[in-house]
This record gives sequence, C-alpha cells and structure tokens, in this order.
Amino acid sequence: MAVACVSGGAQGIGRAIALAFARAGYGVSIADPDRQAGLETIQWIRAEGGDAMYVNADVSSPDDVAKWMRLTEAELGPPDALVNNAGIGHTVPFLELKPEDFDRVLAVNLRGTMLCSQAAARLMAAKGSGSIVNIASTRALMSEPDSESYAASKGGIVSLTHAMAVSLGRYGIRVNCISPGWIETRDWQYSERAETPVHSERDRLQHPVGRVGRPDDIAEACLFMCRSAGFVTGQNWVIDGGMTIKMIYE
Repeated sequence: MAVACVSGGAQGIGRAIALAFARAGYGVSIADPDRQAGLETIQWIRAEGGDAMYVNADVSSPDDVAKWMRLTEAELGPPDALVNNAGIGHTVPFLELKPEDFDRVLAVNLRGTMLCSQAAARLMAAKGSGSIVNIASTRALMSEPDSESYAASKGGIVSLTHAMAVSLGRYGIRVNCISPGWIETRDWQYSERAETPVHSERDRLQHPVGRVGRPDDIAEACLFMCRSAGFVTGQNWVIDGGMTIKMIYE
C-alpha cells in the first residue's frame, strides 16, 4: 500500500486531499492541530473502507514533525507522497503588523513546509523514490492590501519548491508546487462549523471557467502530480480558473 502524508489535512483543501488519496488506495496520515476535525476526517475515510491515521501536530515544531513521521512509518509505512498543505494567514494593516505575527505565519507556512519535506524526504530517500507537493497560493504572484505575511510565506514556498527539486532529485524525489486561486472551503470544514457557500454572478464571472474553485480541484491535481507526472519537478502549477490572467476593470 502506498502512503500519503497530508499536513493541515483536517479541513478545507487538506481534507479534500486526504479523502482523494484514500479513495485512490493510499494509506493516509494527517497532521493537524485541530483534533476534532482531524478525527472526523479519518472517520470518514475509514467509513469508506480506507486506511487513515491522525496526529495532533504543529508543523512549525521539529519535534512534532519528527513524531508525525515516526508514527506514520510505524503504523502505515514510509511515505510515498507528502502534501504540504498546512497554512495560516494574518490580515492586518501593514503599518500595524507585529514582527511576532509575521514570524508566526512564516513559521507555519514556510518553515513547516521545509521541516515536513526534510523529514519525509529522509524516509523517501531510503526507498529511492517519492513525490512532494507544496501548496502555495496565487498570493505569491498577486496581492490584496494588508496580506504581507501570507504573501511572503507563499512566495517563499514557490522558491523553496524549485530549490528542493534540484537538491532531492538525486534521491528519486520529485518536488512540485500548486498555487490555488479562490477555492471555496466553507463546506469542507469540521461538520459543526461547515456552511453552505453562496456565490454571486460577479464572483463567478471573475473566473474564465465560470465558477469559483472547489477543494476537489486541488486534490485531483495533487494526485496527478504524485501518480502520473513522472517527468515534472520544480514546477509551480497555478490552479485558479484563469482568475490571474483576466484583467478586471471596476
């Protein structure tokens, strides 16, 4: 059985990724600080006949990441795929942004991606193969006001991706990046917090494909990167329904 590790796999895009890998026959290991949501996700996977485990972890902590990989290897086996999805945001006027808040976003989003990749790659290297997919954002390429810490972290993930691809290629490990655009996740939260999303015609028309993105759009791309894209590494795949290529005049 192939094994996939998904950080931030309890809710939102991460939950969709975990379910997609489980449905594709992977044993899935989720790391997330939200215990209720994490346990609910693996219960859903097991109800469908899949094999899954949950570890309560903060990906910015080297000890937590090491624990996650150790428990995963013991219960499911060494990872064949890692999706670095864990991430947080912090929106505040730039002139009021506190260094500690900036550092926290980078610690989870960027440092966490590095730590999880390093820990998983050590196990993948022993097998001579593996695939890592980092979840960045179109915010690495474009911005709204007061999103400096998030944009910096996601831009760093894009650069980290091509650096790791070059470094890890010698071990048979491919590293790629996905930059989602507007992905609606309100209906993919822990069940007690989930909401049915409603989008306006204006929301839809911002996207050349005619709709807002869904978590499944990203999950399917992660599966493709890990299972089928054997000659692809170091790339950043923008999945945004065409939003970043459309000029909008208001």
